[in-house]
Amino acid sequence: MNQSFFTGAVAAHQQLKRLTVYGNNIANLNTYGFKAERARFAALMYDDVKNADEEMLPVGVGTCLWTTDTNFNPGPVAETGRKQDYLIEGDGFFALVDLQTNEVSLTRSGAFTIAELLRPTGEVDAEGQAVEERIMYLADGDGRFVLSETGGMIEVDDFNAQYPVGIFDYINYNGMTQLNDTRFTPVDKNGGLRRGSGVLRQGMLEMSNADYAEEVSKVIETQRAYGMALKMVQASDEIETTINSLRN
Repeated sequence: MNQSFFTGAVAAHQQLKRLTVYGNNIANLNTYGFKAERARFAALMYDDVKNADEEMLPVGVGTCLWTTDTNFNPGPVAETGRKQDYLIEGDGFFALVDLQTNEVSLTRSGAFTIAELLRPTGEVDAEGQAVEERIMYLADGDGRFVLSETGGMIEVDDFNAQYPVGIFDYINYNGMTQLNDTRFTPVDKNGGLRRGSGVLRQGMLEMSNADYAEEVSKVIETQRAYGMALKMVQASDEIETTINSLRN
């Protein structure tokens, strides 16, 4: 079959992936701390690359969505007045720890809440059972706890954090692994962990940095490219049909 048929088919498939990236940006316009992504393509006429299904795509069949880059520019500021809301003015991330997996992740979303844990007091009651006390900690609402600037969990008393919320940073953010819409983990090339230079603001939150007008324009552009790719497939099919009819 004509090679242009496969080129058009691959292009249409990759444009659908690109549409997913910008559609996700639009869906998170109101997500605190969300960082918009940008689709990056590689030309298959120069490289053999793996597609999403881990199958090798041969040289000369168009382009492939190679990776997505995250835009870490700060988003607009929203004042909430809540004591559990925090904003980083400048560079840096909040750190969250999952006590079940010991995973530490980074986020720019400071929309925190209060969670309680039971902690042994070292005493026993009349029945010989260990006595536990309820301690309130600053958390993200999804089972992860916020770390202080010394790396410990932050106790909360009368809705006020007893220790300063930590701000952590890396030399560069290129290639960070995105766990969900607002959480990231570093990779080796990000360098070593260091104290962030940003300034902590209480009662404020960072909004999504996705721009609605820009995202919609990218969606329209992607739809047009998808349509052109399908026209290539249709034209290739018509050429093949004509050739087959001539042979008969």
